[in-house]
Amino acid sequence: MERTVVLVKPDGVKRGLIGEIISRFEKAGLKLVAMKMVKVDKEFASKHYGYSDEWFENVGKKLKEFYQEQGYDPGEEINKMSNKEIGEMVQSWNVEYLTEGPVVAMILEAPGAVSIVRKMVGSTFPQSAQPGTIRGDYSFDSPFLSNVKRRSVYNLIHASGAPEEAELEIELWFKNDEITQYKRVEEMLMVGEE
Repeated sequence: MERTVVLVKPDGVKRGLIGEIISRFEKAGLKLVAMKMVKVDKEFASKHYGYSDEWFENVGKKLKEFYQEQGYDPGEEINKMSNKEIGEMVQSWNVEYLTEGPVVAMILEAPGAVSIVRKMVGSTFPQSAQPGTIRGDYSFDSPFLSNVKRRSVYNLIHASGAPEEAELEIELWFKNDEITQYKRVEEMLMVGEE
């Protein structure tokens, strides 16, 4: 079994999409093993976003690549910045975003949970997310608008990007006694245990 962290971000909470999001995961057979609603402070949010120099470099690189692919000039200021500096700027935007309201944090469990959840969530950038994904169906923000407004893309939800990242996020967001173990009905039927 693999575990992954999902966060319903403040915009998802404020739009009343918590139940819809959880329902999609449960209907797909993912098991909810931990969940809580929390108000995140800036120090905690900084631990979630930007836990290594590699993270900052990758975020900066991805943002530059996205703008190049889209044929969009992000402006002289960003063009002069290193990948790490861009990553640090994006981190500050993400921290502001994650701290602007309550967040619902959860752990989902299933074989291949990380990749399954990432597919269900859709592209980080909502206008690139396929219909049928959570972001494709419910989010409408764009990196262009967010860049102009100097803020993060409002994309409703966070999902761990890799199993190693999920383990770090589980340790950050949950205590061991907050994580439950039980068998769903289909698990009992497949294995023949109660």
